[in-house]
Amino acid sequence: METTTKTFWLPEQASTFAQMVDSAFNLYYWISVFFFVLITALIVIFIAKYMRKRPDQMAESQMTHNTFLETLWTAVPLVLVMWFFVIGMQGYLKMRIPPGNAMVVNVTGQKWSWSYRYPQGFVTDTLVVPVNQPVKLVMTSTDVIHSFYIAAFRQKADVVPNRYHSLWFQATKPGIYPVQCTQYCGTNHSYMWSSVKVVDAPTYAAWLEGASDPSKGKTAIEYGQELWTKRGCNACHSVDGSKLVGPSWKGLYNRTEHFTDGSSAAADENYLRESMLNPAAKVVAGYQPVMPTYKGILGDKEVESIIAYIQSLK
Repeated sequence: METTTKTFWLPEQASTFAQMVDSAFNLYYWISVFFFVLITALIVIFIAKYMRKRPDQMAESQMTHNTFLETLWTAVPLVLVMWFFVIGMQGYLKMRIPPGNAMVVNVTGQKWSWSYRYPQGFVTDTLVVPVNQPVKLVMTSTDVIHSFYIAAFRQKADVVPNRYHSLWFQATKPGIYPVQCTQYCGTNHSYMWSSVKVVDAPTYAAWLEGASDPSKGKTAIEYGQELWTKRGCNACHSVDGSKLVGPSWKGLYNRTEHFTDGSSAAADENYLRESMLNPAAKVVAGYQPVMPTYKGILGDKEVESIIAYIQSLK
């Protein structure tokens, strides 16, 4: 029977870092509990022992200092924090320096989704990796600061616009593990979820072969509907006419849209394409210019499929 490594405080362990991080956490936790109980108990004892017994009772003379105690409460914390530093630095170096054989995947964060670009050139919304394979993530953001966190791997790093940040991990068992954004990044921050799917080597090889063309076997409308969810469009654009952060896609195609600069235009193919690749060019009146660009994220086939899906929403 497989034993679980999940505890009240920590999720299951699924990477080579997890045991190291959890051991440090438990050490810090129980030392903190020990001193909390000790200090609280001493406070209660001293309150009871030195409480004034009668209103006219005068304070007794006090000792000026106790060399032993002063040395003790200086030396013990010093030794502890230096010990913590050594443990933390050893773990930090292991978690920051990837091995030379690490597989590299580029990660892009934007309001409000994650996308993963593989060396083969295709982009996915779920990070799929082989088990027991070091993986290096090179990350950036197209808009605001996000934070990429895989709790089961004990790895987290901020994702900042106009620069690259990286982390690496090696998953130790197959499974699907949540990816969260832990930096508040706007209205739909809580919807910025993704996942890491860890599979064995044969499954990963088969997935690579099929992932190069995710639209295979689907019509343009079906693929566009899938992208509406996978690319995070559903966080801002409804398909039932309800108003969200951005205009609803229902009935949008060829509808006359009025913009914040006073101009207007029909929502034809050219407008829809421009709205995905350069959303700040024409901002619909009544909405804020918060949509990030999908230039370099959506390929021509994906743009055409999304347009076909919008056209189908009469």
